[in-house]
Amino acid sequence: MIVDERMPTDRRHAVIVCHPDPSSFNHAIAHTYRDAVRATGQGVVLRDLYAIGFDPVLTAAERPTDRIATYRQDVLDEIAAIEGCDVFVLIYPIWFGTPPAMLKGYVERVFGAGVHPDALQGRARTSLLGGRRLLSFSTSAASKIWLDEQGQGIGLNSVFDQYIVHAFGMRSQEHRRFAHIVPGLSPHLARGYLEEVSAQARRTCAQVAFGDEALLSDPGLIAQMAR
Repeated sequence: MIVDERMPTDRRHAVIVCHPDPSSFNHAIAHTYRDAVRATGQGVVLRDLYAIGFDPVLTAAERPTDRIATYRQDVLDEIAAIEGCDVFVLIYPIWFGTPPAMLKGYVERVFGAGVHPDALQGRARTSLLGGRRLLSFSTSAASKIWLDEQGQGIGLNSVFDQYIVHAFGMRSQEHRRFAHIVPGLSPHLARGYLEEVSAQARRTCAQVAFGDEALLSDPGLIAQMAR
């Protein structure tokens, strides 16, 4: 890879994958994204929520109230691991119309740590997520047509993606959805999906390296990330 002097290489991506099977396609997405980012010279922090046994249950002591909240060590460890990242990547299956409970708990306990409801409503930038980018990859066993008929794409974007961006003062969000992820997924389809993941990773790396405006005026900057 040729590193352009304009291209900062100290950018980091927090990749948060939530699936109980380490051989799942969700994990393949996470590893593909990680490898593509590292190939550009940028860094990756990979958090596998099931592997670390993350507890999604928010306790009374952790609720954002007028008094000082008390956080368990696992929350403090997660914040330490992902703070300072430029991109937050969520990778998960759609179960019964929503992300897994463990991921929702991660949003509540880690992303929401110390964030008062007034700050959420005011779209104040939080120290952890403020001004950062949100990128999501979700999978479903159902077809895209069926999901669209249920309003899945619009609903998930509204109640999860956009809420997170607005509540924590993030910069932007993108979401890539992969359908028909079932046992026996054809290698050809899997390769095509993972090529999309790699391409998205390079594009996101170019966004954080050069900025959105520079990328819009010169899409060829993305090609530099693949060298």
